[in-house]
Amino acid sequence: MTGISTHILDTVSGAPAAGVEVKLETQNNDIWEAVGQGITDADGRISALASTVSNLKKGVYRLTFMTGDYYQRISLPCFYPEVVVMFEVSDDRHHHVPLLLSSYGYSTYRGS
Repeated sequence: MTGISTHILDTVSGAPAAGVEVKLETQNNDIWEAVGQGITDADGRISALASTVSNLKKGVYRLTFMTGDYYQRISLPCFYPEVVVMFEVSDDRHHHVPLLLSSYGYSTYRGS
């Protein structure tokens, strides 16, 4: 199944980051167009960010994670109020983009 999914792990608590808003956009020339959005579930996952796209097109995409709201909700400081991850879709495989998050840092990778 072709699509884009994500999940967030709060590396400070070692638990999923639930309730984080995530936006997915694709680049069309110099304009970013909304493709999907969602809020992470209790397991920190959004399984179908691109579910409204029947055929995921090749190109550059970006995920924007609203991390400031999450940290405000759990009463912790946040250095990165938004995390933006850009990536390129170049094949028809499913694209899973996880985020490992702390209040002062983050990392990401191509998941499976």
